[in-house]
Amino acid sequence: MLLLLLLLALSSVSLQDTVKNRPLDENDHPLTPDLKERVPEIIANVSVSTVRRILPPTKSRHKRQVNSYVDVFDKNSKLRWENWLGYLPNGSVSIYNNYDDRIDYVCKVGCHSGFYNPRKGPFCHYPYYSKVIKDRSFEVLVNEDDFEILEWKKGSSGSVPEYSVRSCSSDEIYVGKNKYGLGKVYPKDKCFYLPWEGDEYWYKVSYEVLTTNMGVSRELISDVKYNIEQAKILKKPPKVLKRSTINNANCDPVSKTTTLSKTTLETNSWGLSVSLMIGVRATFETGIPFLAEGKLDITLEIMFQYSKGKSVTEESTHSVSFTINVPPNHRCTVKMMSYSYDTKIPFTARLKRTYRNGKTKSTTISGTYHGVHTADVYVEVERCEPLPNAKPCT
Repeated sequence: MLLLLLLLALSSVSLQDTVKNRPLDENDHPLTPDLKERVPEIIANVSVSTVRRILPPTKSRHKRQVNSYVDVFDKNSKLRWENWLGYLPNGSVSIYNNYDDRIDYVCKVGCHSGFYNPRKGPFCHYPYYSKVIKDRSFEVLVNEDDFEILEWKKGSSGSVPEYSVRSCSSDEIYVGKNKYGLGKVYPKDKCFYLPWEGDEYWYKVSYEVLTTNMGVSRELISDVKYNIEQAKILKKPPKVLKRSTINNANCDPVSKTTTLSKTTLETNSWGLSVSLMIGVRATFETGIPFLAEGKLDITLEIMFQYSKGKSVTEESTHSVSFTINVPPNHRCTVKMMSYSYDTKIPFTARLKRTYRNGKTKSTTISGTYHGVHTADVYVEVERCEPLPNAKPCT
């Protein structure tokens, strides 16, 4: 008896579920769907395209002054002072000392320049108040890749030629030499000081000052290699590029094909680890990174005139085509959406200088690319709404 009651109860539950879940037929009371809460099911034939164009650069109105000396205190400079670490760095600047038949290297302690010679131990010898000081803690002048053209030019009575190499950032003291060896030129004392066999000697004439050749006619940055693996990409929240509303006042669904387009301006800039020659025409030859389908790619190479702080503007026209079904007596709004990406990519390149005397010098440089791009364009459909004051369909 208990088993029979249990079977009847289970049959009752099964019957209720069947009635509840079966579809309505023509004899049931119809439920009118609320189309206001309905997103059209058909967004078909969606295609997205982007056309990019580099805008011509604007001319700078600012005139820059040329420095009267090379900033050898910038650690990113190719000509710079480097700490002595127990060995001579590659590119150490030297002279052949004919008087003593040896090679001496340019060194300094504080603001005072002198010489280093391996035969005399790990010391920088420099003149200081009538005597010669030997110091183990010193800096060596380095000309990386022999990039700067160095020249010795005559001076007298403490005078120094233009573009002389300084040994002091806080005072005017310069690298000098005479036939006996390396020392320092101090314009305030109107002489050249020489360290020699423990004593300081000074000369009003017959000395030379180390200078850099600033006669550069043009510079070229090329062979840019982006380190994509170390790129830093910041994805920003989606934004609306454009809206389109399609009205359907008919009593039948309407299939509408629409194309939306939007042009955006995107900036690209390249920061370099070295300073270019001020007032010299610099040409940059590179491809421009961009995002496509979530991946970084590089455009074909372009060429433009480069200056510090200047950016290249890229005009991108984004288009999206799609087909949408609009219910009777309704309107549907479609939004053209996209994401913005803030991208930073380290890179290396080759810097080539051409001098007015016909000589050329090249070196490897590094830098960071920075760009803000619009990508990942897509369509988003808002909920359709009934048309106000629409005529009822009969």
